[in-house]
Amino acid sequence: MNGQTSFRWWRDPMFPRFALYGFLKNLRFFEPFLILFLRDAGLTFTLIGTLYAIRDTATYLLEVPTGVFADAVGRRKAMLMAFGAYLVSFVVFYLGQGFWWFALAMVFFAFGEAFRSGTHKALILEYLNQRGLRHLKVTYYGHTRSASQFGSAINALLAAALTFYTGNYRLMFLASVVPYVLDFLNLATYPPELDGEVAQFRWQEVSSHFRGTWAAFHSMATNRDAWRAILNSASFMALFKATKDYLQPILKQWALALPIFLAYNGDQRSAVVVGVVYFLIYLGTSYVSRHADRFSRRFRNLTTAINATFLIGGALLVLAGLATWATWIAVAVAAFLGFYLLHNVRRPMNVAYISDQIESKVMASGLSVESVIRTILASVMAMLLGVLADRLGVGPALAVLAGLVMLLFPVVRVR
Repeated sequence: MNGQTSFRWWRDPMFPRFALYGFLKNLRFFEPFLILFLRDAGLTFTLIGTLYAIRDTATYLLEVPTGVFADAVGRRKAMLMAFGAYLVSFVVFYLGQGFWWFALAMVFFAFGEAFRSGTHKALILEYLNQRGLRHLKVTYYGHTRSASQFGSAINALLAAALTFYTGNYRLMFLASVVPYVLDFLNLATYPPELDGEVAQFRWQEVSSHFRGTWAAFHSMATNRDAWRAILNSASFMALFKATKDYLQPILKQWALALPIFLAYNGDQRSAVVVGVVYFLIYLGTSYVSRHADRFSRRFRNLTTAINATFLIGGALLVLAGLATWATWIAVAVAAFLGFYLLHNVRRPMNVAYISDQIESKVMASGLSVESVIRTILASVMAMLLGVLADRLGVGPALAVLAGLVMLLFPVVRVR
């Protein structure tokens, strides 16, 4: 087992369990239809944007205290608490009626995200450490992540089939309970030794983290290149997070315009189109993530690649918005697909560039600063996009928001 070529994945007792976790975790059948569900429930785009802002802000605020709590109770218990929060969220979405019920569901979902974030990776690393296999962490985690990506692709097809045969978006939350209960049982039977060293819970650690992040803001204030790198990454990721689900109403509009499955109702026809397109998207994002380095080498240097992809991504979203407004839906869908792929290409490049601008000893603080800025920007963009969509329509709203972000380019252009 001295090299990764000598490691037999199929003989490792925990690898199938770790892979199963990722596969089941990504079977969130409601995700490709979330905006369509909320619209069917009578919510305006403004309220939908507010729900997204609640989810993102709550996830960030809860991430540090839940991380400290996970160290105190053990990582396995933290993962079980995460999945318990997810299950409560799904049930509230299924039973709830109206904005405030959905806001409560978003908060429970944020608890799940906060407890889960980074915890399972820590379980895998603990397992590899105990068996002297830490040198395999990249390839081991890569293999388990491929199961997650496969789960996302299968999720799109299963969600489409369920919606097609039931004609009910709300049932997607109830259906999501099944894989999450199975994953809960999977996690509950992980070996106890993977909890690692259990520490005492201290609120001082929580406040210390927030003070450290605030101090990092000040320490980087004089590093203009670091700020540009962080703002470049955070603003593009925030734009993607705020807009990515707006592909759903565009796909529904496209499904209703296509001369296919005319014997079925609009929701059933849109389910087929949404499922197929998201399946292709996840296959594509999986591929480009693995080949991000090859893509960046097509440019003169890393800074050129980052600057060019920022502008290309913004232009693609503007095109998607204008094409939606002009009812050139096939063009809008193609542009959105390019936007998804570009986002997955950019992230590894951004992390690499940020690491070049910040000393390794403060790298964690730098990424914390990026996380804060990304959360603030994503929340503001989500609410602004909702207001614009209600006033102008989805297409013009996407074009306007993307145009505003592109105006930031002179500020976020890396050098």
